[in-house]
Amino acid sequence: MIIGLWISVGIIALLVVMIIYYFNRFAVLQNRIENSLAQIDVQLKKRADLVPNLISAVKGYMTHEKSIITEVTNARKAMVSAGNIQSKIKAGDKLQEALKSIFAIAEGYPNLKANENFLQLQNELSAIEDKVAYSRQFYNDSILDYNLLYTTFPGNIFAGLLKKKQNNYLQITESERAVPKVSF
Repeated sequence: MIIGLWISVGIIALLVVMIIYYFNRFAVLQNRIENSLAQIDVQLKKRADLVPNLISAVKGYMTHEKSIITEVTNARKAMVSAGNIQSKIKAGDKLQEALKSIFAIAEGYPNLKANENFLQLQNELSAIEDKVAYSRQFYNDSILDYNLLYTTFPGNIFAGLLKKKQNNYLQITESERAVPKVSF
């Protein structure tokens, strides 16, 4: 009788410990996901903050390229005013495309290409693009860890008990998947 009681207490204690472990594991992974999204947001904000300086550096040289400058300005406004991280990422992608146009046009302005301020801004934007890419990778790696815990045994049992849901990866757009055309 006492042995049966101890076995029952041991099983209940083991289940309580496992529930606590999986609850904490899911919480840690969810916090890591939220942190990685926040890091993406920080990098997108840094990129948006550099755009006015870039526009100022470019305006004097690109007098005939007003439409590109307007496009970059509008893309920045859309990113800054975006409500959630998913829309900020979409707007950030549009801003990145608009910035590529500025840098492509800058090739035709030798004085601008040699401008120290422009070069510094270009280098900073390039560094931020690398950080955005790394932050997206970290986010997707965090989602992978979370989803692996969610789908593997016994994590899937505890995920159901704790009412956890699978998370989605950041996806690239169709335009980003397209193979670039290179001609010589």
